[in-house]
Amino acid sequence: MDYKESILLPKTDFPMRGNLPQKEPIKYKKWDEAKVYDRMKKNRVGAPTFTLHDGPPYANGHIHIGHALNKILKDIINKFHYFDGKSIRYVPGWDCHGLPIEQKVEEKIGSTKKKELPKSKLRQLCRDHATRFVDIQRGEFKELGIVADWDKPYLTMDFKFEANIYRELCAIAKQGLLVQRSKPVYWSWAAQTALAEAEVEYEDKTSPSIYVAFKHETMDASVIIWTTTPWTLPANTGISLNGEEEYVLTSDKFIVAKKLYNSLVENEVISGEVVDTINPNDLENTFAINPLNDRKSKIILGEHVMMDSGSGAVHTAPGHGEDDYKVGLRYKLDVIMPVDAFGKYDETIIREKLFRDTEKYLGLNVFKANELILEELGTALLQRVDIRHSYPHCWRTHTPIIFRATKQWFISIDDKYGKENKTLRENALKVVEDLTFYPEWGRNRLKSMLDGRPDWCISRQRDWGVPIAFFRNKKTDEIIFDEKVLNYTAMIFEQKGCDAWYDLDISELLYPGSGLDASDLEKTTDILDVWFDSGSTQNAVLRSRNYDAGSFPADMYLEGSDQHRGWFQSSLLTTLASSEIAPYKSILTHGFTVDEKGEKMSKSKGNVVAPDKVLKQYGSEILRLWVAMSDYQSDLKISDNILKQMAEQYRKIRNTARFLLANINDLETLVDVKDFGILDKWIINKAKKVFDEIDAAFKIYEFSKGLNKLNNFLVVDLSGVYLDICKDRLYCDNKNDIHRTSAQSAMALIAKKLLLVLAPILTYTVDELLEHSPKILKDDVNDVFDLVKFDLPEVESKLNEENLIKVKEKFSESVDKLKKDKIIKSTLELDIYTNSNEVLSLPAIEAEDWFLVSAILDSKQESALVSFEMDGIVFEAYKAKNAKCPRCWKFKSQSEEKLCSRCDEVLG
Repeated sequence: MDYKESILLPKTDFPMRGNLPQKEPIKYKKWDEAKVYDRMKKNRVGAPTFTLHDGPPYANGHIHIGHALNKILKDIINKFHYFDGKSIRYVPGWDCHGLPIEQKVEEKIGSTKKKELPKSKLRQLCRDHATRFVDIQRGEFKELGIVADWDKPYLTMDFKFEANIYRELCAIAKQGLLVQRSKPVYWSWAAQTALAEAEVEYEDKTSPSIYVAFKHETMDASVIIWTTTPWTLPANTGISLNGEEEYVLTSDKFIVAKKLYNSLVENEVISGEVVDTINPNDLENTFAINPLNDRKSKIILGEHVMMDSGSGAVHTAPGHGEDDYKVGLRYKLDVIMPVDAFGKYDETIIREKLFRDTEKYLGLNVFKANELILEELGTALLQRVDIRHSYPHCWRTHTPIIFRATKQWFISIDDKYGKENKTLRENALKVVEDLTFYPEWGRNRLKSMLDGRPDWCISRQRDWGVPIAFFRNKKTDEIIFDEKVLNYTAMIFEQKGCDAWYDLDISELLYPGSGLDASDLEKTTDILDVWFDSGSTQNAVLRSRNYDAGSFPADMYLEGSDQHRGWFQSSLLTTLASSEIAPYKSILTHGFTVDEKGEKMSKSKGNVVAPDKVLKQYGSEILRLWVAMSDYQSDLKISDNILKQMAEQYRKIRNTARFLLANINDLETLVDVKDFGILDKWIINKAKKVFDEIDAAFKIYEFSKGLNKLNNFLVVDLSGVYLDICKDRLYCDNKNDIHRTSAQSAMALIAKKLLLVLAPILTYTVDELLEHSPKILKDDVNDVFDLVKFDLPEVESKLNEENLIKVKEKFSESVDKLKKDKIIKSTLELDIYTNSNEVLSLPAIEAEDWFLVSAILDSKQESALVSFEMDGIVFEAYKAKNAKCPRCWKFKSQSEEKLCSRCDEVLG
């Protein structure tokens, strides 16, 4: 007789294969149309809140794998808090102004046509370009399964948003921290604009390292300066020495720092012996002669002069460097700036007589002037060595930048202001002490960057951005900071956008009751640094009430580690400057994406992993699992091999969940845990500990740590032991036998918790699992977004796990040998005896399950096939004495034609 139909085999229509690339887009479109984000808000009305404020990507180009990492990580964290019972808010946004978009438009229309176009027309073309890529990127983010307020994102170019950026600027001006002055700034001559510190990248560059002798005016000796920027020598007005150090005079008539004398001799810059020591304070305010143009150079003292390289005498050109500028202010040095916006020498070199032959330098790019200058120095050039070093470059044009003194707008870092009468730097450093950082090293990184940063240059000399919209009195050169005038401008921007600044006359822009004469005024023409735009999002998004964006300060800002010098800083400085409040409570930082060798991705190397390609080949769930399984706190490796490993990992998780569903398909009522068998209590106890550890790891955003614990539990304890030992009772016991239903109940509880843990990461898969879940698991849940917080029950386990695992492993080793020697095919052919049931702590029926044998004997037999002793426990296995049951295959029957008593009872 065939008993196959009587076996209660696992049953589910949840497919083994996910076919993710084909099925995910259908599901994501359905979520989008069903407005699940709005439903998530409704599901958590009155619950505690969690606000992750989105750092805006730039609306230019398609998304890359770094974007995918960032948005997926944010989505996982948002969903973790949602499934933990919190009400989340996530308004995505885009940076829409700035140089790259302006350059793209310029490339399209040509620089000649750009000059002919009205400014507002050019700005409209920039707006159109940004709008196009906002739509493209929004679609690409949705394909990753990201749930957000996609219908109402924030765009920095929206009229209300532009008005609020401007209002933030005005609030900072009101605090007295907005200043305009001529000061050296990072200058991109390729883009003709000032740059903020965050817009500077460091790349390798070859520069001439030179030692130059400046003849002292009254002494028969020369001071040796060292520089790697010969092109700045014409603007030299000082030589800085360190007042705390000792200097020496050599027999070949040179003055150098004593500490650097030996290295200068070794490098053959000088050859003379020390003939005298000199106190640098005796040289202060004396003069040396610049050999390039015979102009006087004042000898001054500065703390910035280091003794680790050079000569101990620093060439000082206040127009070309921050330290030079600061020390120059103290000594009232002239700030000479002979370089124009295009990085070329201008008419200043003629007016100030900075070269002997000015004609050959006029209009010449400064970097091309280096070789000419070296020739012109003649014998004053003591040595020249070309060095390869890290040099600041423009982040967009990738050209080396220059330091150039120009009239710019700055937010002052070191002026006292506000209620506490502290500086912006002091306030920012205090905030950093009180924040939570994930990982902790982010604190020191942000701190060190704030500690050493200069004033923030916020002005740009371009067209596409929020104008620094102030009126200047032409007669007095005074800026009008009248609050009513500023508010009126902000109101116009809110109604008509910032283009109004360019389209309307001053009389139309001026507050009617100001009492000012429009003919006396002129408009300022600079625009704001885009980092000021993104730094103002805390005001324009979180505080303006124009968006349902959550609480302020935000619970978290989350970006790549480069944002310690970018958005994390610009947000902190704008909020503290305007309102003396920190914009966030915590900062989470992730690394960059690299290939499997740890190398940076580039098209030339052919190692770029594009998100759209991954989605077509593997599906978004694999990418999401990669994000969660990676240690995002350092750089994240990704490649086709790594994605294949993730796909295999996904398959294991999917099939374990499928097995659980299949085995609880006919369970109608959960058994109370107090009535569970010992093995069922053991697995619940084990699962409870593991899932609590996973929750704890997820709470501090250590998803990879949590998932590794989960995988270990699923593979070792659940699949490797429990699901295996339960097969006999699940398939062969009576449908409602408590031995069977308590195992099913344990599986149902674990499945329920597993779905909740996976929901933030594999949201699509959990939703699909719920579609195919039996009622006992699904309850009244329609889809994944209806899941509510659930914890496994506390249950005491009396199982002597350590001993049992040891014995099972030892037994398995012995059985493997028996199988290899073809003595048995299956462990069911064995009966076992042990002298310590108490130690093993299992009743016979559960001990049979644990060892997958046919019987537990209460007395020793002869002819043991397996025999071993462990910690005093005797353990023996024998060939089963009964016949094989034709239904359950256990050796418990009187004959091979007859059913065992259990199967006979089940079939009645």
